[in-house]
Amino acid sequence: MISEELFNAWYAALEQRHLKALTFQEVRHALQALSSLYVERRQQSGAGKALDSAGKRAAFSLFYAALHLLEVSYVADQLNLKDFPIDSLTDLGCGTGTGGIAWSLELGGSVPLTAVDQNTWVLEEARWNFRQLGVKGEARQADLARCSLPPSGGVLLAFTVNELDEAARGTLLQRLRRRRGQGLLIVEPIARRVSPWWDKWAEIFQKEGGKEDQWRFTPPMPERLRLLDKAAGLDHRELTCRSLWVAPACQGVTSEH
Repeated sequence: MISEELFNAWYAALEQRHLKALTFQEVRHALQALSSLYVERRQQSGAGKALDSAGKRAAFSLFYAALHLLEVSYVADQLNLKDFPIDSLTDLGCGTGTGGIAWSLELGGSVPLTAVDQNTWVLEEARWNFRQLGVKGEARQADLARCSLPPSGGVLLAFTVNELDEAARGTLLQRLRRRRGQGLLIVEPIARRVSPWWDKWAEIFQKEGGKEDQWRFTPPMPERLRLLDKAAGLDHRELTCRSLWVAPACQGVTSEH
């Protein structure tokens, strides 16, 4: 689990980065708009709007990316991912890279991390996060449904599958079913109404020896993150998520039911 000291130092630098040209109130309003858009995106009417302003981009980095770092870090710790040595990490649909960073830090930060996304702004943000958190990584632009999977190592999909439309999600599933040897970690919100596809995926990967879990925990948070959460009318004092984990030794899925 990422140390409180490292997380707080990173978050303080993140505040300086994003609050140079924006007030706290502007970021709060943007976070409220961004939260509403996530509901729309799940119905595909809000796609493309989530990062269309400086305020929303700042809100995403200061809020959602920070929570994703805490959540994936907790999952990686609870699943003892440090006990599964891998030679590389690929973060598909990386956003600002905090999910892949969390897994990398669990392994000591030295495993090469490749972050993949289509949005150029999040890729630049990911590169900044790599430097701030001391992770060896690169960020490249690609369509996660079509980019090549590594022949070995670990593959992460953190809060990503849920954002795809049904066709892209189906394509991705077929590609993951053909994978051989990689460790696979998928992390998503718990609410089933948000991700109705989850049960199908869980059944498929559990038949290959995968593991499904739900998580609830209360992490220490910097004061500004707590204030932003409260000011936007949200409540993340307790963080929740769920995961699918298939260890590197498991083979690819060969059949779907």
